Formats: sequence, C-alpha cells, structure tokens
Amino acid sequence: MRKSLVAAAVMAVGLAVAVPAKAEQFINVLTGGTSGVYYPLGVALSKIYSDTIKDAKVSVQSTKASVENLNLLQAGRGEVAFSLGDSVSGAWNGDAEAGFAKKLDKLRGISALYPNFIQIVASKDSGIKTLADLKGKRVSVGAPKSGTELNARKVFAAAGLSYSDLGKVEYLPFGESVELMKNRQLDATLQSAGLGVASIRDLSTAIPIVIVEVPSSVVEKIGDPAFIAATIPADTYTGQPAPANTVAVINFLVSTSAVPDDVAYQLTKAMFDNKEKLVAAHSAAKQIMLENATKGMPVPLHPGAEKFYREAGVLK
Repeated sequence: MRKSLVAAAVMAVGLAVAVPAKAEQFINVLTGGTSGVYYPLGVALSKIYSDTIKDAKVSVQSTKASVENLNLLQAGRGEVAFSLGDSVSGAWNGDAEAGFAKKLDKLRGISALYPNFIQIVASKDSGIKTLADLKGKRVSVGAPKSGTELNARKVFAAAGLSYSDLGKVEYLPFGESVELMKNRQLDATLQSAGLGVASIRDLSTAIPIVIVEVPSSVVEKIGDPAFIAATIPADTYTGQPAPANTVAVINFLVSTSAVPDDVAYQLTKAMFDNKEKLVAAHSAAKQIMLENATKGMPVPLHPGAEKFYREAGVLK
C-alpha cells in the first residue's frame, strides 16, 4: 500500500507539472506628464483593468504623451495609450515631420475619448491679449514633437505666426511651463489638454491670467478635419469670467495588433462599464461617449474593440 501511495503522489506531482500555469497578460498604460489629463485617467484606467481583467499585470507609464506613446506601442513597449487624433493620423501615415520615421502599421484603435482643448494662457502682466501679441514674447509650446507641440505649430501657422516670430521658445511639459510663468521667466504657455487641466488651474490660482482666444477664422485655416472650433466655458479657471473661443482635437485610446482580441475586448468593455471611475479621476472623462467611440478613428479598429461595439449596438 505504501508503494501505491508513493506512486499516486508522484503521479499527482507529474500531472501538476504537466499542466502549464496561465500566462500573465501584461498591460502597460502609456499616458503623459503627471500634471496633464492623460496621467490621472491612465491611473484610473489601470485600476479598472487590474480589478476586471483576470491574470492581468497592469502598469502605468508617464511619458511625453502622444508621439512618444505611439512609437512605444509600435515598438511593443506598451499595450494601450492615449494620443491626440492628429498624432494618430500622422503615425498611421508615417509623417516624419510629426515624429514618425515610418508608418506605424501595428496601431489599432480602441476608442475616441474626449476633446483636447488647445489652451493658450498668458500672464496678465505680459500684456498679451491676442495671438498677434505673442510676437516677441517668451512662450512654451510643449515637449519637442509632443502632440501639444505639433498642435502649436499648426495653430501658429494658421494665425500667420512662426516660432521665429516669438522672442523665445521653450519646449517644456505643462508643469515646468507653469513654474516658469509663476517666476516671471515665461510670458505664455500653450497646453493641449482636457478642460480644467491641473497645471492651468494651479497657474490661475497663483497669478492673474488671460486666455488667448483662437478665432474660428484661424481654425478654418488649419485645414485639418481633426481640428474643430470649441469654447472654453467661463470660470473654467480662476480669473476667467468670460467664455473663450479656441480649437479642439479629439483624443483617442489606441492599442496594437499584438494585443490579443479577447484582451482588447476587455480593455474596451471595462472602460465603458466603469466610466464613472474615470470621471471621478478627471472631469474631462464626462465627454467620453459610447455613441461617439468609433467616430473619426484614424487607424483600423482593433477586432476585439469592434466585437464590443457590435454587441453594444454602436456598429451594425
């Protein structure tokens, strides 16, 4: 009997060894600077994924945002990322000027998100009131070849401005730009982000600010369907009593063809099933709408996301 028990034990161990453990699914969420909107939404999204996707090992990475995120996805160094629509389009088309040496053919869409408002904010002391007043001034346009900086180029060009018209150009993330403005080392900052972005809220409570408007005539001259006329509502920031006209670009959540269909399905479903948690992280998420999820997508939808949208009735 002892021999039989030993044999049974050996067989049980052998069976245990023969059955492979289920592999972990790594999900690295690529975001942006910690003072922007991508980062808090990415942190909330990572928590949602950790709680809802079995065997998922989820991480969050702060990056230089859109352009870097898309290049990281293509290189297999992330599974899902936030990006501006014009950057996604540039990546899919291999626009070298936009920071993409070749077509990023592995990109796949998950969802349209919320509009990024291009917010040009000047210190009241600078005397800047219009786009033309930026001439000769010290302006931060975002990290080099970031989505924000690409937006700055297009808006300034449509307004008849170039970087050479500015007194000094700084290529800095949101938080650093704000610190320089507080210290009177910078006159204005252009930030492409959701309404109520933390960096501008911080600035507006520290010094008097002016929102520099982008007229609809300038928006039309941009000539890119990714850019739409928009309004920053009054009192979005301290010391901003009136609404301000500007331009907006839709943000997208993007993945890659390397992510399995069932995982992409879960990434999409979990986000919409838990939207209230994203709203709690940042109010910009209020504008994430299921009915708009596939509109204007610059890259092919991931088959997993497509399956979810067909089940949800968004796609027929």
